[in-house]
Amino acid sequence: MSRLLLLGGTAEAREIAQALAGRVDGVLSLAGRTRAPERDGMPTRIGGFGGADGFARYLREAEIGRILDATHPFAAEMSRRSARVAAECVVPYLMLRRPGWTAVAGDRWYRVPDTAAAARVPGPRDRVFLATGRQTLTDFAQMEAAYCWCRQIDPPEEAFPFENGEFLVARPPFPVEDELALFRRLGVTVLVVKDAGGAASRSKLDAARALGIRVVMIDRPDLSELPQVETVAAALAWVEGASCPSDA
Repeated sequence: MSRLLLLGGTAEAREIAQALAGRVDGVLSLAGRTRAPERDGMPTRIGGFGGADGFARYLREAEIGRILDATHPFAAEMSRRSARVAAECVVPYLMLRRPGWTAVAGDRWYRVPDTAAAARVPGPRDRVFLATGRQTLTDFAQMEAAYCWCRQIDPPEEAFPFENGEFLVARPPFPVEDELALFRRLGVTVLVVKDAGGAASRSKLDAARALGIRVVMIDRPDLSELPQVETVAAALAWVEGASCPSDA
């Protein structure tokens, strides 16, 4: 079986790495946005590749024969570049992209196409919980909210980028009970999230529903042109040769 490059950073990537540890010759690659990422049993590299040329060079030097992209559903630029370079290097590529979330009875969702549109939804009296990650935080600098919070895993290295907000530092998992208590304590009226999907981070949506909090749901980028599966089981089957949709 050819050497696998697993592009990680999600709970699904961690599950795959643990399932394949000791069974498959592979490397788990993490972007390094979290300072102390959890180790998952597979040899791990941390950091970027240096653009498309650097990625192609790594594939050759590391003798990669297959790429499984289990990065975040919003890492569109990275996934498109990986697929393009994989095709140029004639390396089979598959993306694992979990399904997005679906509203249920009691949800108060407002779907928007991007962070710029999301920043226009809250009003001046709202208390906003931003669950979009620090990389997009500056997109909300002009938001006319009374106050907002941004949660991240690592302690911030810089001050909050605008006056009406602050960081919250916490490491998942976040049980629904904890999210309920946090939203009540902060008096949250609007939750802003990306449609990342997955069960691990659904708890904040369940808490918002229970409290009647409005949710601004940012639609995920369209990557339908890339070969992909939606489940860990299908991704593992592809790795182990049972199903190879990207090789067709």
